[in-house]
Amino acid sequence: MRIRKVTLIEPKPPGYHVYNRVILPRLGLPTLGALLKRRGCDVTIYCQDLGGVDYDDMRRSDLVGISTTTSTAPEAYRLADKARSAGVPVVLGGSHTTFLPEEALRHADYCVRGEGEETLIELVDALESGAEPVGINGLSYRRGEEIVHNPARGLIRDLDSLPFPDLSMIRQNERMTIKPISTSRGCPFDCNFCSVTRMFGRGYRFRSVDNVMDELKQLNAQKVFFYDDNFTVNRAHTKELLESMLSSGVTPLWTAQVRADVAKDRELLNLMRKSNCYFVYIGFESIDPATLQEYNKRQNVEQIVEAIRVIREHGIMIHGMFVLGADNDTTRTIRDTVKFALKHRIDTVQLMSLTPLPGTPYFKKMEDEDRLLTRDWSLYDGHHVVYRPKNMSAYEMQKEMVLAIKKFYSPYQCIKMLIRPDFLTFLANLLVGRWRQAKAHARMRVYGWFYRAYGHLLVKRFEAANRDFADKIKSIAEGARELAKPKLSDAKRLD
Repeated sequence: MRIRKVTLIEPKPPGYHVYNRVILPRLGLPTLGALLKRRGCDVTIYCQDLGGVDYDDMRRSDLVGISTTTSTAPEAYRLADKARSAGVPVVLGGSHTTFLPEEALRHADYCVRGEGEETLIELVDALESGAEPVGINGLSYRRGEEIVHNPARGLIRDLDSLPFPDLSMIRQNERMTIKPISTSRGCPFDCNFCSVTRMFGRGYRFRSVDNVMDELKQLNAQKVFFYDDNFTVNRAHTKELLESMLSSGVTPLWTAQVRADVAKDRELLNLMRKSNCYFVYIGFESIDPATLQEYNKRQNVEQIVEAIRVIREHGIMIHGMFVLGADNDTTRTIRDTVKFALKHRIDTVQLMSLTPLPGTPYFKKMEDEDRLLTRDWSLYDGHHVVYRPKNMSAYEMQKEMVLAIKKFYSPYQCIKMLIRPDFLTFLANLLVGRWRQAKAHARMRVYGWFYRAYGHLLVKRFEAANRDFADKIKSIAEGARELAKPKLSDAKRLD
């Protein structure tokens, strides 16, 4: 069997999401595409967020690969079933199938667990030779009625050995207004609700500065998002990269995910600002000390407050991410969180429901305590409550979350963003000739107003698309329990 034509698909998240303004494909498939192209394959990538899938093109493929997160799993399975019904072999990968491979194999011929670059290429070699993939680490597959789980594959240590993700393979890639790039994998922290460390390890692996710079020059983008789970874990490495960007004149507007502790290093913040960082995404997670401890976040509220102040002083906007619904949380916690965000002038916020994703300690905890309300994976997106909180009902939590988001993105807050007292600071900087500070201040004000106004529109759309969900979870909690389904215990065995 010759593998000439390969179709790779990133399924679209279900329904309407509050924070989906920017379409940003994940980098796994473009990296796999570049490897397959190097091998001589004709590769097409469909990102459903950018456009639909050409099913006729998919049916003409020799192999279809689909990468899925938990919330996109139902759509991934639908696409996989469609391809297999046409006789095309299907391989599933991504975080969800890594931890639930037996579920994935109900819809696919093969399942890649963990980092998939080496596994997929070895699978293609096996398919072409007609050999059973017995020696391919990180692969699960069916042998008749038997399911075979080959041993886990180790992590890729030399990230420079991988080709740059080929974004040109993505159909309708011209719709991307911001280009993604990743400089590292893994995270040394271990938040209980996060699947990153289970997927990519706690060891922090990073690409060389020269390698990243070559990709930045090749991208030639006006805006860049650094996809790293924590862009500033290794501050010395980040500083070296930013200094290289400045010295070479490659300074697109850029954003990244960081932790609050970035504020402790003013030299780093100065470099970030000088190299055109205009927005950072920070997982504050909670304003309750007990909840921060429950999440194993290793930061306190005082550090969060200081981080907001210092980062804004450097002219960088903040998107604050909070995870609500810990065992210590109540409806009051949700209300206090939005008050905190408004008081400390966080530019935009993301108020997400704690979501027990397969493979995480929270999934095991909620399953063991019989607290999962549903295994409809399409609802595991952080916007829907899918378990029983301890100090409030799921219905109360869902309702309070929507009210909190509506309050933050209300028309009143949009107006307040434009006329708040620090407008005098902008005028003072302008009058005394501090052009850089005045420009940064103006950008923060205009961008802040735009994001607040757009957020208000998105919240209204989200409400319209989810009018019956609160009642649905209320009925599930009261009677129509989905917990009667068999437990997906292979998450425990293969974690």
